[in-house]
Amino acid sequence: MKERTDAPQDRGCLVGICFFILGLGTLLPWNFFMTASLYFQDRLNPTEWSNGTTVVVRKEYYFNNWMTLLSQLPLLLFTLLNSFLYHRISEAVRIAGSLVFILLLFILTAVIVKVPMEEDRFFSVTMATIWFINSFGAVLQGSCFGLVGLLPQKYSTVFMSGQGLAGTFAAIAMLLAIASDADSETAALGYFITPCVGTLVTLGSYVLLPRLEFAQHYLNKSVKYEAGATDELLKESSTVENGKLNGHANGTATSSSPEGGAEVEGDPGTERPKPAFLSLEQEEKGQAKASVVEVFKKIWVMAFCVTFVFTVTLSVFPAVTVDVKTSFPGKWERFFISVCCFLIFNLNDWFGRTVTTFICWPAKESRLFPLLVVCRVVFVPLLMLCNVQTRSFLPVFFSHDAAFAIIMMLFSLSSGYFVCLSMSYAPQLVDKKDGETAGALMTFFLALGLSIGAALSFPLRALV
Repeated sequence: MKERTDAPQDRGCLVGICFFILGLGTLLPWNFFMTASLYFQDRLNPTEWSNGTTVVVRKEYYFNNWMTLLSQLPLLLFTLLNSFLYHRISEAVRIAGSLVFILLLFILTAVIVKVPMEEDRFFSVTMATIWFINSFGAVLQGSCFGLVGLLPQKYSTVFMSGQGLAGTFAAIAMLLAIASDADSETAALGYFITPCVGTLVTLGSYVLLPRLEFAQHYLNKSVKYEAGATDELLKESSTVENGKLNGHANGTATSSSPEGGAEVEGDPGTERPKPAFLSLEQEEKGQAKASVVEVFKKIWVMAFCVTFVFTVTLSVFPAVTVDVKTSFPGKWERFFISVCCFLIFNLNDWFGRTVTTFICWPAKESRLFPLLVVCRVVFVPLLMLCNVQTRSFLPVFFSHDAAFAIIMMLFSLSSGYFVCLSMSYAPQLVDKKDGETAGALMTFFLALGLSIGAALSFPLRALV
């Protein structure tokens, strides 16, 4: 298919802004629940008064571990169900419907802030909410990736930039909630109202998108083109076949009397002109796509890399890192985790992804690339040796806040960098016709790495 040159302009970059907001909206569920871990821990471990002293009633729920696992398993599940689900439910239902349910679940979470609830029941309700909200988030993310794929490549970059900043948005919202003079309950309510507004804006952006001329050109015409291309191909193919059959049926008559002016249909030297459209389509269709196994053999190194990067990242973040305590108690203690854990991670992860636009090192064929990815495993013991409280076995080796901040910066920067390189290198290792298969495989292994990392967070947290 030739690139359309008659495309209208994206006036005011409105289409780009819509896709940026859609990208941000797809990861609001994961980031807002993850960043609010301190609120959930306070609800699950209330304080009581005993003989005039404050006693913390602590039951180990492993909230961060379960939250991470139940957030990532839906992504893996719906990646596996992708081919079944996405071809049977329309795009509008998948995107708008998912956003509506995400909005309702965020509203439920905000309401529960003001509802007194026994700890075990609160934990169960929260885990169920996390599972369902991330299930709808997984459907939303996959559908939006398909939607943005119909537009020029730069809009995919804008969409992923929005995803990269979703965590920063959640971290800033948490910092504002903490900095407010309101009590903790009111601050938590304001915090969870923020993603409700964000989801509404995301829904509005999706509703606006098909009304923009630039988006209409690609989204509407893409559907018409595919349908028209299929009909035209079938019609032209039928014409060719009929011509061949007629030629065989009348071959004797037409070949025996060329002097009578009849067309020599059976003459191999006479070439019937092929329509340009048919020639292009036949050429593309003539190249059969490689099997999934054949594609995997070409990209298995990149598949391993993206799986390993996320396995390392999710095994300690946020399950281990969120329990690191500051060495400077006081007012800073309220902001420490939001800044040194979540804000630093999300900013540097986004920067690591962005820098691949200018730097792509090592090369995709280099053996150094998977070696550097494997070397990231060193961050696991480094973070476990920070001032994680409470701890049972390992000693504290990095007690200073600056040490934890530097480790988190390098940890998140390398995570974003190597994930983005792996995902961009994989389609380059296969033929263009197999790029979609490579992308689907990489998405599966990305989800697999997230799920393995979430599962490993349980034993790693117990080892600290």
